[in-house]
Amino acid sequence: MEYSIHESSFVDKNVRIGKGTKIWHFSHILSNVSIGKNCIIGQNVCVGPNVKIGNNVKIQNNVSVYEGVTLEDDVFCGPSMVFTNVNIPRSAHPKKKSEYKKTLVQKGTTIGANSTIVCGITLGKHCLVGAGSVVTRDVPGHAMVYGVPAKIQGWVCECGNKIVFNEKKTTCNKCGKTYKKINKQTIEFIG
Repeated sequence: MEYSIHESSFVDKNVRIGKGTKIWHFSHILSNVSIGKNCIIGQNVCVGPNVKIGNNVKIQNNVSVYEGVTLEDDVFCGPSMVFTNVNIPRSAHPKKKSEYKKTLVQKGTTIGANSTIVCGITLGKHCLVGAGSVVTRDVPGHAMVYGVPAKIQGWVCECGNKIVFNEKKTTCNKCGKTYKKINKQTIEFIG
């Protein structure tokens, strides 16, 4: 087998799992899920039906990835972080699947432990969500957000290092990548 699944985990029918992926203890992968190559699905993870997970994604222990969530390549989901897929859940008035809100987590994003990602938003490429944050709106690429509700507190390089703008351009002192600031909400990689 090109991937490994711990014997205590369940994988439903019609699931595609990429080469090198590892699914650890007590996890459940529901039907019609696509998981890319070289992913790590931690202990006690539930991946809902129809979820798409890219390559090299790390989902730490105790995370549920509900229907409507898409994780692009190189995403990191910290332990016990939470995704939602309905804005106003009611036990006595369950929502139809057509009412689930879509959440897109773009390439290279890191979501810290115990964070909550409210449904219907996009986390931009290479952004970083600090541990314990509650994200209620879109996060631009490379933004570092934290707090309740999460707000932009700075910027991070693709490598994860914090970058500081003294002028319109800055260079990461760890990997040497250069960025320019477009406005208060947007930066752009330039080389």
